[in-house]
Amino acid sequence: MDIQRKEDEPPIATAVWGWRYHHLGIPTEDKIQGEKYLPQFKFYVSGFETSPFGIEWMRFDPDSQIDDLIKRVPHIAFEVDDLDKELSRHNLKILTPPNPPAEGIRVAMIEHNGVPIELIEFQHKDKSYH
Repeated sequence: MDIQRKEDEPPIATAVWGWRYHHLGIPTEDKIQGEKYLPQFKFYVSGFETSPFGIEWMRFDPDSQIDDLIKRVPHIAFEVDDLDKELSRHNLKILTPPNPPAEGIRVAMIEHNGVPIELIEFQHKDKSYH
């Protein structure tokens, strides 16, 4: 992807592809009050429900099988309407194939220029706010 954009232009992912910002995930080693454990991934998440900016903290167990890049580098997450379509049409490097972390949600992690990027598809969400 050799993209040249001007300072005042939004990213192609949002302006052309239609991806919508969802959250920023930040790895941490600190225990944070109210964190929730996701046993299937062996990590804790916190902050998302209360952040007006969509900031989510992630603390990993030492034996978590999550890709090392995701454990070390903050990721940005975008909501998409069709996860499979987006993954197939943009020639993206997939770190974590599509999977359901919870009912009605599918996610995948990709990598671009050394940064993990999460794509999220909500399967039964009211999309009337768009």
